[in-house]
Amino acid sequence: MNINGRVTDGDGECHQSVAYIVAEDGEKSLQSHGWETAASRPELLSLDDITDTDLDAYDVLWWHSEEPLDDGTEASEEIRSFVESGGGLLLSHGAVLAAVSLDIETQRPDVVRRRSVDSGGFLIRTLYEDHPIFEGFDEPELLTTSRSEGLVVQYEKRSPYDGDVLAASVESARRHPARKSLLHWQVGAGRVIGIGHGLHASADEDPHSSSRLRLLENALSYLSGDGDVPPTLGRPKGEAEFEAMREVVRDPRHRPAYHFTPPANWLNDPNGLVQWNGRYHLFYQYNPAGPFHGSIHWGHAVSDDLVHWTDEPIALTPTPEGPDEHGCWSGCFIDDDGTPRLLYTGGQHEDQLPCLATAEDASLRSWEKEPSNPIIKSVPRSVDILSTVDWSAEFRDHCVYNVDDTWYQLIGSGVEDEGGTALLFKSQNLQDWEFCYPLLVGDWRETGPVWECPELLRFDEGALLHVSDYRNVVYFTGEYDETEHRFEPTHRGILDYGSFYAPQSFEDDRGRTISFGWVKEDRDSEERWDAGWSGLMSLPRVVTMTDEQYPRITVADEITQLRDDCHRYEDLRVTPSETGYLEEISSDTLEVELTVDARDVHEFGIVLRQSPDDTERTVVRCNVPRRLLTVDRSDSSTNPNTNDASQTMPIQRAEDGTIRLHVFLDRSVLEVFANDAQCLTSRIYPTRSDSVNVDLFATRKDVVVESLAVWELDTTTP
Repeated sequence: MNINGRVTDGDGECHQSVAYIVAEDGEKSLQSHGWETAASRPELLSLDDITDTDLDAYDVLWWHSEEPLDDGTEASEEIRSFVESGGGLLLSHGAVLAAVSLDIETQRPDVVRRRSVDSGGFLIRTLYEDHPIFEGFDEPELLTTSRSEGLVVQYEKRSPYDGDVLAASVESARRHPARKSLLHWQVGAGRVIGIGHGLHASADEDPHSSSRLRLLENALSYLSGDGDVPPTLGRPKGEAEFEAMREVVRDPRHRPAYHFTPPANWLNDPNGLVQWNGRYHLFYQYNPAGPFHGSIHWGHAVSDDLVHWTDEPIALTPTPEGPDEHGCWSGCFIDDDGTPRLLYTGGQHEDQLPCLATAEDASLRSWEKEPSNPIIKSVPRSVDILSTVDWSAEFRDHCVYNVDDTWYQLIGSGVEDEGGTALLFKSQNLQDWEFCYPLLVGDWRETGPVWECPELLRFDEGALLHVSDYRNVVYFTGEYDETEHRFEPTHRGILDYGSFYAPQSFEDDRGRTISFGWVKEDRDSEERWDAGWSGLMSLPRVVTMTDEQYPRITVADEITQLRDDCHRYEDLRVTPSETGYLEEISSDTLEVELTVDARDVHEFGIVLRQSPDDTERTVVRCNVPRRLLTVDRSDSSTNPNTNDASQTMPIQRAEDGTIRLHVFLDRSVLEVFANDAQCLTSRIYPTRSDSVNVDLFATRKDVVVESLAVWELDTTTP
């Protein structure tokens, strides 16, 4: 039957011509789901008839199925041609699987099952909340079904390879960001929407029927050509598209102004750091499907000065059915005698194994994966590698260096019943790797059962090995034998005592060892989802080592170019119970350098992000007798969904008795450096726009601030 159905608006006016594709009993399906008002006089088009039908008579084809579809149909070529020439296609429930057979999508959904839910619907991504399909919906949670059971088609461990995720899932009052179920594809001149669940009608009174019908009406209207395609769709590749993403997820109170953040969505570990042909390249763990951990790709940004970054297209994407189909996890950059390569961990099912990719262009935009991946086929059998519920072997993250024309590689892992470890391998060609031995094994009670992101830095004064143990970035310093390739640690410590993880380093053209780390969020998952972004990079840090083999950490001097208005003070006496020392300063983007003679003081510090009535304030407190620096977050935010626990690190006076603090405030991130020896990175989330005041304080005794400089900093992000 080839009879037109007409999409209506809320007043019943007909606008678009729709054909409803069915294999059998389609009219009953329409009636049982209560879709009669989504298209007036809903009409049916049999799959068997499509090859003999003039599809140009329709604006939209709507294909629904309550059963998983087979991979192929004789009508695939006609439907695909219809879409490419400008037609719209709605695939719902089991028909979402047809996107693969139609060559619309490469990656098949990995969740196809029947599921019963008390209520269900969609979790709208902030990035797409203005998409025409969501017109009339003001909340992120869009409920469309109540007490229903039916077929669910979703991406969970996987993500669509060719399409965009508009919304995830809400099931039984719980958000499931990883269950990606409302999808968008642009195919030639046409549009395709996939709705993998949420269109079932309840057998009882259904409070969500109007929302369900409104969603369908919006979808059919959009597919017919109404409304523009949002600029944030289609795997952005240019500056305008990235700027559009950043504009949509501005979050101006909390999104940093000069720290690097992703255009939108999720960021974690820095990867593949390098200065190549004079330009700095930052690759990072990235999830284009939303601000949550999963479906990991490699994001990419470039800079000429370590400060101003330009977004680049995604560098690595999981390959369907490949050894990295469930994630391109952390790795490093390798300069192979002028050939740029990336070594990273590929995730497939329960396996994590190393994979190699080679740059196809000098700009490091395009990468070809090694056909023989994974280049290490299995974990070493001579070590009892830890197995967990997530992975058959905890075996990931890479550090590669060259000694006397031999490549050496560290891989993070864990030894059963012992602790985290960094496993050493060697190779002559980056392809064939021989396991040597664990370079170091920790005690699980002190440094955790698994070590992630191991990195060995070699200086004239000694070597520094740092690992991330799920909680902290632990460092070991000592001697590394360049001949025997053995490491003997003499000191152990924490690289940063706050929300800082998985750092990676590189040597630049000036010979500096520059490090970035992932600065985690400290607000709950719902807050992150609503913001539309999660995670940022620390400021670039220069790492050196003292003669006593302790790390020394400073901020790269390029950051000084951000300095704007400066407020300077000398020999400023701060008295207990007095306030208002810095009334002329109000900003949420600051750099502070402070020096105090701490030989005869009790406690002093600086107050940041302070509201006029003290409802919100963050206190950086130095307690000299206890030798502790604390970031007190107990009043940082009135939002109960953020972490308000204080963060503390040890602090030592310099030999002359002074304490020097170097503090960077960037809206929701605070990086504190003490005497170039200790670091503490913290996250704060003030809710008030007037929480921008600054002050000094002292307790018990007066404190003389020998020198204080406060710069208001320019922003670097759009």
